[in-house]
Amino acid sequence: MQGARLTRAPAPAANRAVTHPLSVAPMMDRTDRHFRVLARALSRRVLLYSEMIHAHAVIRGNRAQLLDFHLMERPLVLQLGGDDPQHLAEAARIGADHGYDEINLNCGCPSEKVQQGNFGVVLMADAERVARCVAAMRDAVAVPVSVKHRIGFDDRDGFADMLAFVDVVAEAGCDRFTVHARKAWTQGLSPKQNREVPPLRHDEVHRLKQERPHLRIETNGGIRDVASARAQLVYVDGVMIGRAAWDDPWLLASVDSALYGETSDPCLRRSDAVRALLPVIERRLSAGGRLGPIVRPLLNLFVGRPGGRRFRQTLSEGHHLPGADVGLLHEALQHVAAGEDAADGRLMVSAGASA
Repeated sequence: MQGARLTRAPAPAANRAVTHPLSVAPMMDRTDRHFRVLARALSRRVLLYSEMIHAHAVIRGNRAQLLDFHLMERPLVLQLGGDDPQHLAEAARIGADHGYDEINLNCGCPSEKVQQGNFGVVLMADAERVARCVAAMRDAVAVPVSVKHRIGFDDRDGFADMLAFVDVVAEAGCDRFTVHARKAWTQGLSPKQNREVPPLRHDEVHRLKQERPHLRIETNGGIRDVASARAQLVYVDGVMIGRAAWDDPWLLASVDSALYGETSDPCLRRSDAVRALLPVIERRLSAGGRLGPIVRPLLNLFVGRPGGRRFRQTLSEGHHLPGADVGLLHEALQHVAAGEDAADGRLMVSAGASA
């Protein structure tokens, strides 16, 4: 598909970020354009992120493949990896010109490959470098620039360590800090284990907001549903969810009314989201896209629902067959139709009984 190449509107020099009560974390091999259009079909308002892309890839790589997105995905943040201020500034400029609404710097990933490139969580050991990167990106773009980081890493995980990092980077004009409320171990744990083994310390993110009330602070880690997100919003400006949105995308379907104050949500039923995406899927297929990656984010949409297993099986087994197209989705939806109709009937009976 063609990317969104939009003229950037000027933004105020300070506090340029729009506060979002909920965002979906940047996740490698998860938050691609196919997942994001599903997320947007479920919520008009939640803030979405790209996968992390290294600044060098943005500058030298296939920009259409790396950066293109559907306009419906906005508001959308481009997350960059890297440690060179000039390169990050150039990549940020390219991203903003491509239509992204915000640029985010990754200072939280603990993977060995990322560490070897001197970015991700190890950047927390060099707050001055991060500040230079943020300042360079802010000078390059009119959109907000934010940082995603950890509580700390290895033996640099005290509250004072995090506060010192935030203070230095805040001086460079960072528009928002998203804090993964776990420390990271740079040795001995896989990235998956680093998301699960270190204990959650949301109280320290709350304290950060208390001690720096003028900063926009967002917490991340272990938040699995909208009710838990709402509970966190008593203490911080925003909440970021990750794997929960991939494991059960339907949790996003109540976000607009529950957290943004909208009078209604986009989809009453899960099948509404699938049908809303059919024109997008058809265009992607006609442009040469493969059905497998396109339908992959849909596989968990009916988890735990009547017919959900057959829905998933139909897509999983049929997407690679010759001639597979949107007809496969219509076939898959037949397996869940009866369950959704029955659920609608129960709701109508319940509403009648309470009237």
